[in-house]
Amino acid sequence: MTVTFDNSKLANSFLNNEHKEWQHQLRRYFDSQVIPYANDWDEAGEIPDELWSSAAKLGILGLGYPEEFGGISEGIDIWHKNIVNEEMGRMGVGGVAATLMVHNIGLPPVVNFASQQVKEEVAPAVLAGKKRISLAITEPSGGSDVAQLTTTATRDGDYFIVNGSKTFITGGMNASWFTTAVRTGGEGAAGVSMLLIPADLEGVSRTLLDKKQGWWCSDTATIYFDNVRVPIAYLLGTENQGFKVIMHNFNSERMAMAAGMEAAARVCLEEAAAWAAQRKTFGQRLADHQVIRHKLAEMQRHLFATQGYLQVVSRQIELGQEDAAAIALLKVQCSQTMEFCAREAMQILGGAAYMRGNKVERIYREVRVNAIGGGSEEIMRDLAARQMQL
Repeated sequence: MTVTFDNSKLANSFLNNEHKEWQHQLRRYFDSQVIPYANDWDEAGEIPDELWSSAAKLGILGLGYPEEFGGISEGIDIWHKNIVNEEMGRMGVGGVAATLMVHNIGLPPVVNFASQQVKEEVAPAVLAGKKRISLAITEPSGGSDVAQLTTTATRDGDYFIVNGSKTFITGGMNASWFTTAVRTGGEGAAGVSMLLIPADLEGVSRTLLDKKQGWWCSDTATIYFDNVRVPIAYLLGTENQGFKVIMHNFNSERMAMAAGMEAAARVCLEEAAAWAAQRKTFGQRLADHQVIRHKLAEMQRHLFATQGYLQVVSRQIELGQEDAAAIALLKVQCSQTMEFCAREAMQILGGAAYMRGNKVERIYREVRVNAIGGGSEEIMRDLAARQMQL
């Protein structure tokens, strides 16, 4: 029995020749320059700086961004982005994509809401892989409830004085800028603003969080702001209107995570099917045992349903009919499919999947960060329920 990774049979009808050529280029790049080394990077707890420059040259970093900043925007659609995230999912090392592509949650608020001067300062350097940017929203006192954040930014002439801290910040140790949610007004969402904070300002410090269940090669940090003077020119959008900036960002982040989780689930099926086809027990292949065949069939069923959902939501986005509730529930569907396939693959591979260096072992450890990051499953369901006006 052979299962080969594909962009999904269900997706092929939406992919034109340009999409397929993009997928071919990406696969060749990842197969030669990333996948052979990804496990070692994960074990080492970091990825090489050279990866940013090579990814930038291929167009991965600039995909979907304005050409005036070094991006590639003409003719780019949701399918190009899905292909990037699915191809990255093939490596089975989520920390690589999490850090390499973290600019996709840190940079859009700058490109969409900053002044032209700030855009020109930040975007070209990030898209060229020369500097990095991270999104700083989560705080030690709370995660998904963004409206209750406590980091303050008090106006002082032409500056904001920022005090507080952020935690679980992906790419935080090496970022040159932090796209930061701060409280400039009263309680709740109406008092939140978004502020770009240069990491080299006096009063900014950071601590590495390296005791993680997964994403070992992704540098994760707690960021501290101690009376940091940030010029008002770095305000993103309108003061006390930052919640709109944050919400504008979430849908694309969740779509990227969804495509990556679907791909990781497929990797689990591939690894399990390949093992079952060659491993023998009781005188026959594992794949000849009905209980194993049914496990593989169930994994495929979950994947077909998830892939179909992913294609429907992607098509809605392509048509300009983006639905936040559908995207939220898609993320839940993908994280649960990833968890199901990882668990079943672990059972099929047995002890082999329990050893470090195995793709299934890594993916199994990374299930929870995907189910929580970008909005937990519980928050996603509640968001969808609110859209239903329940």
